[in-house]
Amino acid sequence: MTETDLVLVERTGTIATLTINRPTKLNALNAHLVAELARAFEALAAAGDGEDAVRAAILTGAGKAFVAGADIGEMAEMTPVAAKRFADAGQRLCHRIEALPFPVIAAVNGFALGGGSELALACDFIYAAEGAKLGLPEVTLGVMPGFGGTQRLLRRVGAARARELVFTGDMVTAEQALAIGLVNAVHPAAELLSRAKDTALKIASRGPLAVAAAKRVMLHGEGVDLASACEHEAQAFAGLFGSEDQREGMKAFLAKTKPTFVGR
Repeated sequence: MTETDLVLVERTGTIATLTINRPTKLNALNAHLVAELARAFEALAAAGDGEDAVRAAILTGAGKAFVAGADIGEMAEMTPVAAKRFADAGQRLCHRIEALPFPVIAAVNGFALGGGSELALACDFIYAAEGAKLGLPEVTLGVMPGFGGTQRLLRRVGAARARELVFTGDMVTAEQALAIGLVNAVHPAAELLSRAKDTALKIASRGPLAVAAAKRVMLHGEGVDLASACEHEAQAFAGLFGSEDQREGMKAFLAKTKPTFVGR
């Protein structure tokens, strides 16, 4: 398997689909795969501006797993220094996904455990296939999540539920994950990617500058007080009124036509 085989990237217009492709290892994350994922997302972010830019992406896995966790064979021999380096690389990847100017949908097609759940949590939202299972079972191995999972999970499902899942290491089904707000929707496995693509296409049809600004503001708001977050929102809102997309969107609305956004 070559380097590029580990992450398959497909572009269809303004939509990108990234497939983690290590199915014989249930797509387990090792240092090399983490680096390849980071490079793939960097390439998409730099793919172009305006009409050539990526406007939405989907992250999924090959075979029967999304990502079944980190590669235990590699982790078992890590020193504390090596483990910190691995955690730092995983956190940089997750932060990079959050900071992308376009939304990323996690299409969880099977097991999303440990680092797999952490990777999904870094995406903007999650669709899961019927039969998928999610969880952070690191405590069953004598360690804990290290790619930001403890923090993103409590922000996604609340502190008490997050503590229960992290402290027990229990897995949840896709339906249970839906009930606690961990995933947005559960779809039949055969329909998962098509449903994710439908949503990606809908997002891509919206004003890309507006979507990017909304993503940025919502991420910023998680770490500051409400008044500061609302002021940041107001500034971003006002800034969009200097764009071609704002003029196009409002002109099209008034004329009852479909807008053509160019990302400027």
